[in-house]
This record gives sequence, C-alpha cells and structure tokens, in this order.
Amino acid sequence: MNRALSQRATPYWLTGPALLVFLGLVVIPLAMTVLLSFYDWGQYKGIVPEFTLKNFHEIFTDSYFFEIFLRTFRIAVLVTLFCMLIGVPEAYILNRMSPAWRGICLLAIIGPLLVSVVARTLGWALLLGSTGLVNQGLMAAGLIRAPLEFMFTETGVVVALIHVLIPFMILAVWASLQRLDPQIENAALSLGASRITIWRRVILPQIVPGMLSGGIIVFALAASAFASPAIIGGRRLKVASTLAYDEFLNTLNWPLGAAVAVLLLSALVAITVGSNRLIERRYAQVFE
Repeated sequence: MNRALSQRATPYWLTGPALLVFLGLVVIPLAMTVLLSFYDWGQYKGIVPEFTLKNFHEIFTDSYFFEIFLRTFRIAVLVTLFCMLIGVPEAYILNRMSPAWRGICLLAIIGPLLVSVVARTLGWALLLGSTGLVNQGLMAAGLIRAPLEFMFTETGVVVALIHVLIPFMILAVWASLQRLDPQIENAALSLGASRITIWRRVILPQIVPGMLSGGIIVFALAASAFASPAIIGGRRLKVASTLAYDEFLNTLNWPLGAAVAVLLLSALVAITVGSNRLIERRYAQVFE
C-alpha cells in the first residue's frame, strides 16, 4: 500500500521544484502586477492600495495610449510579415543544402543569437545613423543627396527587430520542412505540376505549423521588445514596452505602468490564441 502511494506521489515530487520555480518567477509576479494595475496613484500620495479602474479608464479614453498600442502592433505585424517573406524561402533553401553547407549556414543563423540584443541594436544604430554606413554608401552611390532618417523612426525599429528575430522564423519553418518527404515534390513534377504549383499546393500547406509557430514567436517578441525600440526609436518613438518602463521608472506611476503591461499581455494572448484557432481550422488536416 505504501509502495503504491509512493509510486503515485513520485511524479508530484519530481515536478514540484519546477512548479515552485514557475510559481515564484511567473505566476506570483504576474498576479502582483495585475493587482497593482487596480491601485490608485497620486503625485503626492504615491501608491494607494484601493480598488479603482482609473488606470484602465485613462488608457481607453486617451488617444495618446491608443496611438502607442497601435504603433506597437503595427511594428509587430510588419516584422512578422517580413520575417516570413525572408525566413520561409531561406528555410527552404537551407533544407535543400548538403549537410556540410547546411551546418555552416545554421551556424551563421544561430550565431547572432549568442550576441546580446543590446550590442546588435547598437550596431544597427551605428549603421542607420545619418553618418552611418548605410547613408554614406547610398550617398556615395549617388542614390540619395541627403541622409535618410532611419533613427527614431518605425522603419529603423522594424529593420533592427527583423535582424534580431528572423532566426526564430527560419528555425521554426526548417523544423517543419524536416518532416516533408522530398519524394513528394518529385512525384508532383512527374505528374506535370509546375514549381509554383508544387510550392503552393504541396509544400506551403505542410509548413503552415512551422510558419504559425514562428509567426507567434516573432510577433510576441516584437510586440514586447524593449531594447531595440528604446535604442533605435528613442524617446521620440514610444511603444508599449517603453511606455511601461517610463511609467515605472520616470513618472513612478507604477499602477498605470502595470495596467499598460497587463493590457499588452492580454492583447498578445488574445491575438495568439485567435490566430492559432483560425489557422488550425483552415489547415485542420495538416495539424492532425
């Protein structure tokens, strides 16, 4: 009897430490942030632990916050689309390479992930500045007469985030391509299908799970990114993450910053779950 109870309790003992870490590092801080978002705040009275919807009312009624959230999700959508346009063909080419070249290319793709995001973003700041290599090269080629404005613009933030996040898209799509039998393409060719038809009717539906997982990862990381928007966008171009940072550390309005963080997290969860359900229904046979 005791032995049977011990065997039943073994999984709980094994998962207990991980569960405690998850509770301590994720659940409890998240619950405290949600609770903080309902507190009141005043410049002279500080944080007042009383229930109020003032913070959410201020966010929903002020066009300033609407513009920041709209900019955040616009940047995230653009980054996700460009990562798909670049990453899907690159993953397909990577899958068709010989093992030796594939290892070298994988090292080149994964290598930047070993470098700090801050360091990579600072590199893009040097490249995209008015005296940076990009503007100097375009002016030397005679394509432009005056430097283009990349810093403190959405374009510069999108470029930096694409470079930071595209490895996640490539690896996700490449993992889906590993399950695709190369003989299927040969069979379609022998039946008279064109390359475009094979890509559209055979390959693309099979890699939808990889595109979906990669898109979710890229979108979530782009919408919640802080380092790249803070360095490239600066104080002139705020997104939701930099707004929450300013409310916490500059104005010291912690409840409003917590409300911004809670709304950003809620929106990301809703968009992720909704898009996942829609694509799973559209490509149900692929996910079975």
